[in-house]
Amino acid sequence: MSWVADSRKLSASAVDFIDEAYLEALLNRRADPAEVREVLAKSLSKEPLSVEETAVLLAADEPEMVEEIFEAARRLKRDVYGNRIVLFAPLYVGNECTNDCQYCAFRRSNREQIRRTLDADELRQQVEALLRVGHKRLILVFGEHARYDPPFIADCVRRVYSVRVQRAAIRRVNLNAAPLDHEGYAAVKAAGIGTYQIFQETYHHPTYARVHPARTRKSDYLWRLDGVARAIEAGCDDVGIGALFGLYDWRFEVLGLVSHALHLQRHYRVGPHTISFPRLRPASGVRLEDTYRVSDDDFKRLIAILRLAVPYTGLILTAREPGPLRREVMAFGVSQIDAGSRIELGGYTEAGDTQCIQREQFELGDIRSLDEVMRELAADGYIPSFCTACYRLGRTGEHFMEFAIPGFIQNFCTPNALTTLMEYLVDYASRETYEACQRRIEAELERMPESPRKRELIARLRRIQETDARDMHF
Repeated sequence: MSWVADSRKLSASAVDFIDEAYLEALLNRRADPAEVREVLAKSLSKEPLSVEETAVLLAADEPEMVEEIFEAARRLKRDVYGNRIVLFAPLYVGNECTNDCQYCAFRRSNREQIRRTLDADELRQQVEALLRVGHKRLILVFGEHARYDPPFIADCVRRVYSVRVQRAAIRRVNLNAAPLDHEGYAAVKAAGIGTYQIFQETYHHPTYARVHPARTRKSDYLWRLDGVARAIEAGCDDVGIGALFGLYDWRFEVLGLVSHALHLQRHYRVGPHTISFPRLRPASGVRLEDTYRVSDDDFKRLIAILRLAVPYTGLILTAREPGPLRREVMAFGVSQIDAGSRIELGGYTEAGDTQCIQREQFELGDIRSLDEVMRELAADGYIPSFCTACYRLGRTGEHFMEFAIPGFIQNFCTPNALTTLMEYLVDYASRETYEACQRRIEAELERMPESPRKRELIARLRRIQETDARDMHF
């Protein structure tokens, strides 16, 4: 059965804003060092870049210029986000799918994939397993299928929030699911979701048509492109966008993401809450092409350039990437990572130490435990954070931008990161991780100027250590 979008269901801002010829022309320009430095100066003043200015940075491929871009990204990341890294885990609920995307193991024609949808008891078991190791933030992932309709998704969200393991509960549930209409978004928003994430996969029209066969829901380019705009109009004030790097020229996809962010900012006064930039990975029943493979060096560049182009948007680096590379690029602007991730259906209770590719959407590059990743982050000078305070106190969407743009967000983020870290240390950490993260907490407190806020923070940290008090946020 073919899929045709109802134009009455599109957003008020619905338009195909990707001018392919114009973006391609921008990528043919040569880099001028003076112009590159001018663009870097604008970014370091915490102003979003235009697509034209982003293209200037993409053209800068001389080693000296690339290093200046890296250093600017490091500085901007420190200025806006400090040294905290927010942690989450993906939880796959079902891999039934009506699409036939060529790069995805979940595609309907893939006979190698083991199909499954978690029932209520299985979902509870997965959440309990995640709570027992210390997770507080999840993203639920669904295939694109009629059974995963808004009532089903909303019910899953409510079930996740209802699970308790002693005093622990999930504090934020994000979604990675199919684009919906306004009514569908309103239904899942009412269940208490955080960010609604939709990847365009590729902004290049011919490539999009090639990898998303006709007569499938995902073949409708505009319906998908407009998806997060409809979510915002329906009340989902935090949305996430992303592209799958390796389908087309990575530089074009960067311009597509920046174009998307600017479109949202222009029409809704708020850009995406997060941007994701996964690379193609091996998957069951999938034959990968190398034409547009993104090298590690180019991957580092695209992360740094995205950080500079969209200063107040969180950048998500997933466990698709191997641990050593994740460690290296963290400083270039990453603000969120997943850890201890398993993406097999039922993987948190049923998977062993190796991956089963016939049960995954793709192969992960980093399956280290949450504890190991947190210990490494602390050793590298980062604050591992499970903070969800802004979302639950209404500092989201446009309000988040009001806090973030002047830099005030650090007054909340560092203290809240430290209290959630202390919770993890007391309740879950191994001895080695406890020691490494305790040193990080002490170093952060030493850096803080004396103030009533610091004294209150120290008191809260002590209460967490000595009592059952939890979830104390600024």
